[in-house]
Amino acid sequence: MKKALTVFAALLAGCSARPTRPEPGRILRDVAEVSGLRFRHDPHLGREHHLPEIMGSGAALLDYDSDGDLDVYLIQSGPGGNRMFRNELVPGGQLRFTDVTAQTATGHSGYDMGVATGDYDGDGNTDLFVTAFGPSALYRNRGNGTFEDVTRASGISDARWSTSAAFLDYDKDGDLDLFTAAYVDFTVKGNVPCFDASGARDYCNPSVYRPLPDRLYRNDNGKFVDVSAQAGLGAAFGNGLGVSCADFDGDGWPDIFVANDGNANQLWINQRDGTFRDTALEAGVAYNADGAAQAGMGIATADFDNDGDEDLFVTHLAKETNVLYVNGGKGVFTDLTIPFRLNRVAVAGTGFGTAWADFDNDGFLDLFIANGAVTAVESQRGEPYPYRQRNQLFRNEAGKWFREAPLAALPLEVSRGAAIGDIDNDGDLDVLVSNNNGPARLLLNDSPRAGHWLRVRVEKAPPGTRVVLHRPGMPPLWRRVHTDGSYLSASDPRVHFGLGANPGGPSRLEVIRPSGARQTILVPGVDREIAVVAPSIKIKPGNP
Repeated sequence: MKKALTVFAALLAGCSARPTRPEPGRILRDVAEVSGLRFRHDPHLGREHHLPEIMGSGAALLDYDSDGDLDVYLIQSGPGGNRMFRNELVPGGQLRFTDVTAQTATGHSGYDMGVATGDYDGDGNTDLFVTAFGPSALYRNRGNGTFEDVTRASGISDARWSTSAAFLDYDKDGDLDLFTAAYVDFTVKGNVPCFDASGARDYCNPSVYRPLPDRLYRNDNGKFVDVSAQAGLGAAFGNGLGVSCADFDGDGWPDIFVANDGNANQLWINQRDGTFRDTALEAGVAYNADGAAQAGMGIATADFDNDGDEDLFVTHLAKETNVLYVNGGKGVFTDLTIPFRLNRVAVAGTGFGTAWADFDNDGFLDLFIANGAVTAVESQRGEPYPYRQRNQLFRNEAGKWFREAPLAALPLEVSRGAAIGDIDNDGDLDVLVSNNNGPARLLLNDSPRAGHWLRVRVEKAPPGTRVVLHRPGMPPLWRRVHTDGSYLSASDPRVHFGLGANPGGPSRLEVIRPSGARQTILVPGVDREIAVVAPSIKIKPGNP
């Protein structure tokens, strides 16, 4: 890559988010600057249009210090390093972030892409896995406010271009394994000159390069062993960008969905014997309804229609159609993008980070999409960085269709990662957005239609743990403990339920762990957080 420019991200400690009147009709407002979350992604651009420059980067929301609020980890591409910001949340929900990168020893400075979070060593602390164009890195959380780079000792050895990653317990042995998606075999030396329709130099389509196979690492007492071949993952692969792990066929075992850029997607169904089988074609998720492979980037996975199974939303290039795959209950999907009116996003932007989240707490999951082009936008031709697009938010109208809703008043940017979580612990969901060649954005929720809520922290719960809220006379709400999905990013592992204006009568929670163990808990009230620790619970008042 070209010689790096000086990284000019800086944080001024002591700043706090000042309350402001939300702009009429807007749902989310940016408070990154006033809260001290000052970071700018720098892809260290050169004149050769190296493909990795346009693809990063991601971000994570995690409670690394176990103090009950979400901290922020932001990914840098090149010298300058990643940054960790501690959330100094004060009573009343006022946000203030402090740069603790040096203290935590988390400033990895490779040409980084994304991040996955999970407790791989089972000590109750959240660890970090950083993907990169080049060697990836594993950071073990010591539990004392610092991290240790254990990449070499862990057995992970991968210098390829890796993108999204996810922790999962695929063999149900009680510890977290690791899946990493790989993109293409780009090298600086082998960079291919590509041009746009006007003849100007631009970034190449990934089809110019060969795809790389994804990898699965089995956790053997804290050591990771590459089991990709024996698991059967070499049977199919493409230009991997997005990863989501969930039990798609309802058999109690975690499966893996991979969104590929320009190739057929993969749906790896767990065969419960250490192997996987790609069922994407027969499941209806390899291609769109027209039988076409599209530029799969980001993935949102959740039960958006409240029928108890995991549905998929996959983002694509502008002028393609982002696709909503609705699960029929046994891991067979139907493309229902048009009936739910999500085909209207087709010309709005190139989607990357995306997530299902109930922003207005009405009990129905809404949809956030982070957009940013990868080839020059015609109307911006001649500008220094002509890839800017607007992000989008779609309200779920009672599970029947989606309607675009206004976001924060932000400039057009080149957005990539999106992480979802209740950053100020006030009972509604917020969004952390990472921008390529631009500042991070922290979008605080100001929804004027907010209903009641319940937040559930299932302590020491592996990804895939399901939480069901049962209310008298109302259909159950299904949610899942996870941090993966979106694009290059990791979200809040706490489970969030929007309950609407009428939360219903006495309710109960059912926690179903991947082991099959079930736990039923009576809910003492709403607008609060419940921490589930088998066999008891702890109640934490909310800040409605």
